Amino acid sequence: MPRQLVTEHTQSGRDLPIADYALISDCHSAALVSSHGSIDWACLRRFDSGSTFARLLDHDRGGHFSILPVAPVTRMSRRYVDATMVLETTMETEGGAIVLTDAFAMHTGGSGSPRGQLLRRVEAISGAVEVDVLIEPRFDYGSVHPWLQVDSDGRSSAVGGEDALAIHATVPLQLDRPAARLSCRCVVTPDRPFAVTVVSQPAHLLQRRAADAADVEGRLRETIDWWTKWSSTTTPDDVYSRHVERSALVLKALCCAPTGAVIAAPTTSLPEIPGGGANWDYRFCWIRDATLTLEALSAVGHAEIAQGFRDFIMRSSAGRGDELQIMYGTYGERRLPEIELDLAGWRGSRPVRVGNGAATQLQLDAFGHLLDAAHLWHRRSVTDPQRHRRQPTVGGIDDDEWRFLCSAVGEAAERRNDPDAGIWELRGPRRHYVHSKVMVWVALDRGVRLVEDHGLDSSHSELDAWKAARDEIRTAIDTLGVHPVTGAFVQAFGSTDVDASLLKLPLVGFVDARDPRMLATVEAIERDLTDGPSGFLHRFRGAPNDGATSGDEGIFLLCSFWLVEVLALQGRHHDATELFERLLAVGNDLDLFAEEYHPGSGELLGNFPQAFTHLGIISAAQRLSDCTAG
Repeated sequence: MPRQLVTEHTQSGRDLPIADYALISDCHSAALVSSHGSIDWACLRRFDSGSTFARLLDHDRGGHFSILPVAPVTRMSRRYVDATMVLETTMETEGGAIVLTDAFAMHTGGSGSPRGQLLRRVEAISGAVEVDVLIEPRFDYGSVHPWLQVDSDGRSSAVGGEDALAIHATVPLQLDRPAARLSCRCVVTPDRPFAVTVVSQPAHLLQRRAADAADVEGRLRETIDWWTKWSSTTTPDDVYSRHVERSALVLKALCCAPTGAVIAAPTTSLPEIPGGGANWDYRFCWIRDATLTLEALSAVGHAEIAQGFRDFIMRSSAGRGDELQIMYGTYGERRLPEIELDLAGWRGSRPVRVGNGAATQLQLDAFGHLLDAAHLWHRRSVTDPQRHRRQPTVGGIDDDEWRFLCSAVGEAAERRNDPDAGIWELRGPRRHYVHSKVMVWVALDRGVRLVEDHGLDSSHSELDAWKAARDEIRTAIDTLGVHPVTGAFVQAFGSTDVDASLLKLPLVGFVDARDPRMLATVEAIERDLTDGPSGFLHRFRGAPNDGATSGDEGIFLLCSFWLVEVLALQGRHHDATELFERLLAVGNDLDLFAEEYHPGSGELLGNFPQAFTHLGIISAAQRLSDCTAG
């Protein structure tokens, strides 16, 4: 069973736990809705645009959009409509009960022309409930108090800088110009619901002809139908179907429909350490996160999503492996300058950042993830070519894509002896991380296999160079990446420490899970990285050369899901299942997971919801199922 909310229901909603929030999305933009009925984070039109509501990061200045009964709420429950991203929050008072429904409007064929419409509907299921509605837009991360207008026909607008909102409600909104807010108080009964729509538009194109709130019912039905149809092809594991289906929906909600990008999370600067400085912007597309997301979705029936990302990465890299970045903006932007905002931060966690300086880092594992994904897509296209839109020369890879992939393999070979920033993006000096070296090996191995096993073209000299480089990097890892006494793999060449990323080695085929070195590695990881109270894994001990991530960091949840997979492969089925089910229990009441979990406080930490964690759930469930069946 999902756990209960840990927050009490107050009128203020100040500094709510991260787990208190729910995600809604239209695969273009996203918002977080609190259990109090307040939208405290929303980037409209684009995942990475300046926020319209950001109370999550600054209670006083960020802006919000709340709908809440005037009388105290005596009981609250919420759920997603089955197989959708449509949220229903039920609030009970002494005088009656209401259901607040929140969604972004969806429609067939909307990837290029989204409705861009936020839908909020309140209906009474018993009694008569007086409701307060308060809309305080604050554009550009709280820095712009918009120019608000209310027309005689009840349509309202908010304009500031490049942003504008067209707003329409079934009850006239009152304008408080000095406070830059719109509000109303209305009584909702079973035969008299309340609804409001918000459409985000460029300021210079503002049209106040937002869809009439009377159309909300139709739009909601259309939206529910859209998500239900998408979910109908999901093939979740029988035992953990609820969690797998919800995780698949979350991952789909983080896909940018127009471009094929997959964002890591819809938020910025939710901290890894409350009050600390490890606050990063995750509203961008990492090659690593995106390829693992697509692998997870493919495993549960949604391989079609991969094509959009393949096109995205080809465009964004201009088809050149030597210019490949580790991450891009959601529309292919290469420059993601990192700046600090004058916002208070969640529970005082500063700085609040937008943009991400890691875009310029060297992270060698990106090459391995890209080639591993290409190999997977190609194998699947051979067995089921109808899933792919392209007209391939061989299987699922056409000539242009193969030239790009060849250049990526060549670049991996060229840089195989370079130190890098590693999977954890530490901002100190580069090191020779074993996980990174293994992923370089993966890039070379998959390149060779695409030629030898699947018949893609390559010159003999090029193929021989890839094989030689592959063998060389394996020898280096076997020599320098293994502890001389314990026989366990280590975090980096010359280190004696372990790192949870080493759990990926058997998952990418570098070493068998039952190899003595891997058995020793798991033993060392369980001994050195396990948190006592929870039994979950830290990424590593300490934060070498990176003061931004030092301190009391929470549990990076994906690492423990990796451990589930490796334990299953080692035949420790009971341990793997027990760990997996304890991990599932730390999600919120909607089965949503953040990046991290703090065992001491029991709170979710980091950006939310996190693609890494949700793809980990799907992969671990699949692994448990496969190993049990085997």
